[in-house]
Amino acid sequence: MDTDDEFRIELPHRELLDQILDKWSLSVLNELCERPCRFNELRRAVPQITQKSLTATLRRLERNGVIEREVVSTRPVAVRYRITPLGKTLRPPVDVLLAWASENMTAIARAREAFDAQAGSD
Repeated sequence: MDTDDEFRIELPHRELLDQILDKWSLSVLNELCERPCRFNELRRAVPQITQKSLTATLRRLERNGVIEREVVSTRPVAVRYRITPLGKTLRPPVDVLLAWASENMTAIARAREAFDAQAGSD
């Protein structure tokens, strides 16, 4: 096999994808694509997420340059999160993945049913 055609995901790429496509990141990014949000706005928008998980998700996304944190000088002091220009570039590839999932959900459901039936008969 020609190594140029080989499908490989190198460790740095895998780590980045794990951090950006984890359980909560896409939900948080979806909200921040619409508008900047404060922490509690994000908690309300993604009600299943815990405070600890939201904090960890925001830190990971900020560390990777996908979102930015802005301290707002109000009383009390508030923090607002917004997507960065780099973060906005994630939208097209995520849309492609979502379209692929939508187009293939029926086939995937059939494959799951066949697998589960086979696993149940083993």
